Amino acid sequence: MAKPQGSVLEPLYSSAIILLIIVTACVELCDAVTVVDVYRLVQYDLAGVPFGSRLAALNHHAGSSLFSASATAGAAADLSRTVLILPVRELNLTFIKEYIGQTKPLGGLLLLLPPIFNPLNTDSRGESDSAKDNIKEVLTELDQLLIHANIPYPVYFGFEDDHVNTVLADVKKNDAAGQPATATTGGYKLVVAAREPKKIASPTISNIQGWLPGLKADGESNQLPTIAVVASYDTFGAAPALSVGSDSSGSGVVALLEISRLFSILYSNPKTRGSYNLLFALTSGGPYNYNGTNKWLRSLDQRVRETIDYSICLNSIGSVSNELWIHVSKPPDNVYIKQIFEGFSSVSEEMGIKVGLKHKKINISNPRVAWEHEQFSRQRVTAATLSELSVAPDFLESTGGLSDSRHFVNEASISRSVKLVAESLARHIYGQEGKSIDIFADDSSLSINPSYIRSWLQFLSATPRVAPFLSKNDPLITALKKELADHTVDVSVQHEVLDGMFTFYDSTSSRLHIYQVASVTFDLLLLLVLGSYLITLFSFLVITTRGLDDLISLFRRPTSPRKSKTV
Repeated sequence: MAKPQGSVLEPLYSSAIILLIIVTACVELCDAVTVVDVYRLVQYDLAGVPFGSRLAALNHHAGSSLFSASATAGAAADLSRTVLILPVRELNLTFIKEYIGQTKPLGGLLLLLPPIFNPLNTDSRGESDSAKDNIKEVLTELDQLLIHANIPYPVYFGFEDDHVNTVLADVKKNDAAGQPATATTGGYKLVVAAREPKKIASPTISNIQGWLPGLKADGESNQLPTIAVVASYDTFGAAPALSVGSDSSGSGVVALLEISRLFSILYSNPKTRGSYNLLFALTSGGPYNYNGTNKWLRSLDQRVRETIDYSICLNSIGSVSNELWIHVSKPPDNVYIKQIFEGFSSVSEEMGIKVGLKHKKINISNPRVAWEHEQFSRQRVTAATLSELSVAPDFLESTGGLSDSRHFVNEASISRSVKLVAESLARHIYGQEGKSIDIFADDSSLSINPSYIRSWLQFLSATPRVAPFLSKNDPLITALKKELADHTVDVSVQHEVLDGMFTFYDSTSSRLHIYQVASVTFDLLLLLVLGSYLITLFSFLVITTRGLDDLISLFRRPTSPRKSKTV
């Protein structure tokens, strides 16, 4: 008995359907050429005004130039469906400024950073000092350009590597030949599958403080005076996931921890404990007008605040420069300012360091706070900031952006700054001003520990610290609290909500998939060939199993039942 026609063809139909599904899936995209980590440009609102990159998802073909080789010379290409891949070392900032300033359409932007700016990269070989300095200048300017612009397309940062460089070389070759990647011509497609960024609700800032209580003389009832050593530990930059601020805040934090370690040794012995309380504070919200410092000061008991003799704030003290500045708000002829400056000048002369004094009067009605000591001055507390910067930075400038990496910070400079501050404070505490003594002498139990400085600098240089993206229990805050607790007592953490002037959005990093895409012409040709093959195979199998008549009958209209009955 002959098999039914359907049973013979069922395996063929199943095979054809499966093959078509596989072919259709493969025709659209090939396997990913590479997958890399990318870091999104910051997205935030300032008083309701949007800044930064407003989108996160990416799915467009790759390009390498703002201009098309096939277009008229100098004419801008249509890049509304193109993701530009631009290495920072080849970046033309003038073109970028014009393009962003004129709000021209763009599918997306991928900026490739040299490997030395990767926080996890400790090897600075492969780049000359002049090349590193040039790239740092470009990054500093680029950082400021991007964080102050409203960009309606996704902007990501990545790092150069062999895979990405190979893709970029192919893209450049096609662009130079006047064959940019499109759905018609094929090429490379860049895909970031990211959801729409969401607002961060009630971002917190955390301040950490610890005490070294002084020794009261017998029968003394008055509170001891206090000296505060303060450093802001958080950062801000174009890419929050890359903002490690090795110098702008990292060097100050490292110096504070080392100073607390040195004085903990002195204060552990009643014979060498000073008659001053020492208050160490690591504050947050530094880039946002030192919002955390303001909240921390206001939270202090007024009686404690009134005991503060003066405060030293540490900011950007890790450069190779042999010159430091003491910034103050009170006039230089103020008796307390003169005392601070003379104490530091005396020690700096012995160390061969030049220390200058900069006076900048504050405007109480202006919410802008350029230096951390200005928050103390607003609370009528004498304070100064020690920094390598000679002038006050602009708003959101020098806050630990892309260019502030480990490779531009000098450990010896931090050690030098630590000794300058520690020696000046110790001479003031023990009444040794103007005397040529070396309390923290090398090769003594009170010598500076380079290994300690190096380890903490390395840790901070690999840890992004943008405050709104740090939780209350973030490992960084836990680590700083634990370290301060090792050297001081009564350590506490204060959590506050960042003032509502800023609104931040999440989605700071993602994974970029780079695909090599075939052209539509190739897709159609492949489908045509496969279709012809399947039809030929189908016909051959039917003829060999059922005969030519059965093949013809498959395409013949079936006889109407009514006609059959009539016949």
